[in-house]
Amino acid sequence: MRFFLFLLFIQSLEPLSDRVLIQEHRHRSDVQSMSLAEIEASAFERNPEIRVMEERVALAKAGVTPAGAVDDPSFMYRGWSTPLVRPWDVNQTQHMFMLSQTFPASGKRELRYELANQTVEIAEAELESKRLEIAGKVRAAFYELLRNEDELRLHDEQIALARQAVASARIKYTVGRVPQQDVLKAQVALTKLADHLLMFLQDGDLVRARLNTLIGRDPAAPLEVSGQHRTPAELPAIANLEQTALDNRPELQAIRAAIRESETKVRLAEKNYKPDVTVGAGYMLMPSGSMNRNGYMAELSFNLPWLNRSKHESDIREAQSNVGLQRATLESQKAFVFQEIQEALIRANSASRLVELYRDTLRPQAQATLRATSAAYQTDQTDFLNLIDSQNTVLDVEYSYFRALAEFDSRIADLERAIGAALPREVQGGLEASHETK
Repeated sequence: MRFFLFLLFIQSLEPLSDRVLIQEHRHRSDVQSMSLAEIEASAFERNPEIRVMEERVALAKAGVTPAGAVDDPSFMYRGWSTPLVRPWDVNQTQHMFMLSQTFPASGKRELRYELANQTVEIAEAELESKRLEIAGKVRAAFYELLRNEDELRLHDEQIALARQAVASARIKYTVGRVPQQDVLKAQVALTKLADHLLMFLQDGDLVRARLNTLIGRDPAAPLEVSGQHRTPAELPAIANLEQTALDNRPELQAIRAAIRESETKVRLAEKNYKPDVTVGAGYMLMPSGSMNRNGYMAELSFNLPWLNRSKHESDIREAQSNVGLQRATLESQKAFVFQEIQEALIRANSASRLVELYRDTLRPQAQATLRATSAAYQTDQTDFLNLIDSQNTVLDVEYSYFRALAEFDSRIADLERAIGAALPREVQGGLEASHETK
């Protein structure tokens, strides 16, 4: 009687565990999965930070045309010699109507136009820098979701193995080959997997919320991704990576544009020694009774910048100092970029070796140990604790392997962020062609 009651108790536990697992680990078929390229395109189009930078570029472009234009013409009216005792008698007033225009010194307009275009170049480089930053964050989140799908898939495999262990322990207990605690241990191992599943689902939801925000969507919106774990056949040499960064890194391009802008400001400050010219023409209506009632006037004026030499010399020195500052900033940024590349390369190489270690050594060893332990348990050559320990070892190794893959993908993303360009990559041998995760 106690034997049958115990079996009923074990059978009552398994459906409860199954209901929890099935309820939590469900997939929506109405959500279309997105590839990494589609997610990046969505981020470039809808990310709030990128849109702010795009508006800054539009603002800079709006200032190009006005920078090369001359000042607005001026119209002036002047009434002279109106009698104080008869202020309403405008027939005694000399009326003057005048139109004038100021023309900047030769070359100033061209330099201002050039300066405005260089401001656009800086804004565009900053936009590319922001896009590169967002792309790095998107890739990191994308690969985390791929890892999460691998963990969920592995969890499903472990559920199947745990159920087989429960069934095997139950059969052996029925025929009296193992004690009751083996059946209970198998059931506990199965139930503990529900705790792992809750953790995996939480991690996936957190990453999904972050990725949704990066692509300008509601953080709670459903999202599925599909893609591949990829590794480079061989990482480029450090010299090639540094040269790629010099050619492509947006921050360096922005500083170079700022240097050109500062050099243009120096030339413009030097041009301020040349006077601006104002020309004007007017019509005069003399008081009634004048011999010449109608007349005209012409005006020519210009400023005298050489009489304010100290101001202009200070402007030139300030502009020249800014050039020196920007050049020093460029060298400092280069040093920072090279350090970033070196650190990213070291981490990528370490992650690559770790992936190879798990793929080529630890995984085969753990799986072989599990097969041997399972066979030994079936023939009563080992106890159930060894079988559970072997299963847990395989589980830990597989989880670590998938984390190593995601870590390597993230390190490659960091390296691409450091050099400002994509690296050629190949599909890692032995992996599934694609992964999809809710």
